Amino acid sequence: MNSQYSYSFFRSAALSGVALLSFFNCSSTSSDLANNNDNSGNNGGGTSGDPVQVWLTKGDQSVKLQQQSTTYFSGNQNSGTTIAVDASQVFQAVDGFGYTLTGGSVQVINQLNAAKKQELLNDLFSSSGIGVSYLRISIGASDLNSEVFSYDDMPAGQTDPTLAQFSLTKDQALIQMLKDILIINPNIKILATPWSPPVWMKDNGSSIGGSLKPEFYGVYAQYFVKYIQAMQAQGIRIDAITPQNEPLHPGNNPSMYMTAGNQATFIKNNLGPAFQAANITTKIIAYDHNCDNPAYPLAILNDTAANPYVDGSAFHLYAGDISALGTVHNLFPNKNVYFTEQWTSSTGNFGGDLDWHTKNIIIGSMRNWSKTALEWNVANDASFGPHTPGGCTQCKGAVTITGSAAYDKNVAYYIIAHASKFVPVNSQRIESTQADNLSTVAFKTPAGKTVLIVQNGNSTDKAFNIKYNQKTAPVTISGGSTATYIF
Repeated sequence: MNSQYSYSFFRSAALSGVALLSFFNCSSTSSDLANNNDNSGNNGGGTSGDPVQVWLTKGDQSVKLQQQSTTYFSGNQNSGTTIAVDASQVFQAVDGFGYTLTGGSVQVINQLNAAKKQELLNDLFSSSGIGVSYLRISIGASDLNSEVFSYDDMPAGQTDPTLAQFSLTKDQALIQMLKDILIINPNIKILATPWSPPVWMKDNGSSIGGSLKPEFYGVYAQYFVKYIQAMQAQGIRIDAITPQNEPLHPGNNPSMYMTAGNQATFIKNNLGPAFQAANITTKIIAYDHNCDNPAYPLAILNDTAANPYVDGSAFHLYAGDISALGTVHNLFPNKNVYFTEQWTSSTGNFGGDLDWHTKNIIIGSMRNWSKTALEWNVANDASFGPHTPGGCTQCKGAVTITGSAAYDKNVAYYIIAHASKFVPVNSQRIESTQADNLSTVAFKTPAGKTVLIVQNGNSTDKAFNIKYNQKTAPVTISGGSTATYIF
């Protein structure tokens, strides 16, 4: 997560003033999945032909992930534009949608009583809830932990090159929650990334910034091996890792600076061979930073010795344009791209965030070949903590824990839900057109359903026609709203 001074830049530059979050009390969430009569689905399309389910969230918060009246494919059309969905044009398979389960998220979720905690976990991770299918976790502390730690901390001036003191003890609460989640969804995929190695491996001896000492490259590779093996021993399979979170942002706490050259060297000489020797199949994903610097992952992919070890590249969007994922994909079409983090702020508004994040993170990343779309933290407390000294003070998660028996669902919950609830793992993106400031992305699910996600970037309602297999379903979407259509 970019540090505080970068947040101000992000708010003013990367989002050009688009505001972010708002939230509402959990006591009202019993209506989240209820039908209502907004009629954003059936608008004169008749009630014959193949049905289309419609789920809606409005930017003004009057409707949040609520199912609308069913509409139907028919011979009728309205006067609006046509959004054509073409299942014959197939793109990438989806690994999942979700969040980062930070140590701070675990800490605040564990403040709920047992029944409320189970309710929340079921809501987030079960197929009867929003079906979150992908989680990112930190290797050691992130900036949204209450304290900084690694898995091999030593007294000042001491080192542990054999990793004899390696231990996951400080992350036992995270491990237990992952086990609880795996009971709900045994197939959830997990990406792990470090914010910093143990400080004795770094040239500045600090959790903030600094670089990995060359003499510890091999030791750090074994640190990853021990981590993956120790998590597997707990029944937790790590599907993928990135070598460093935000490697060009050394101002966070914790953090580390790692150039593209250094990352390529680490992967080709140390991490890749160490995984190979230990028969570890966990994917290595490069970069894990902003879209303004595709040259970084391209340098690693262009390194002929590093390339075979690398599954793909991961991106954030605190700077740059989401099209960077497509640029990298097009140059290396046999390598994957992933979108792995985007925060929502305590100072923002629901409607602005819903529009920008759905358009860029959900729709934009998927239209640019991403296999994942992840928002930032799962949960925070009412003060937007916990966080490390110097960590993010404004990061608002998918939910805010407000007491032992209450939580609020925030905009990031709905941003992800409009995809995760309807687009399961191994769905494939298919072609969909865009017009009239309606951003779209479409998928074919393993069960054979077609899912179309539409974000109306207009402030006014927009009528349009869904065209599929020569049939048309006339619909209207509210201004500033997100809708998911299933047929």
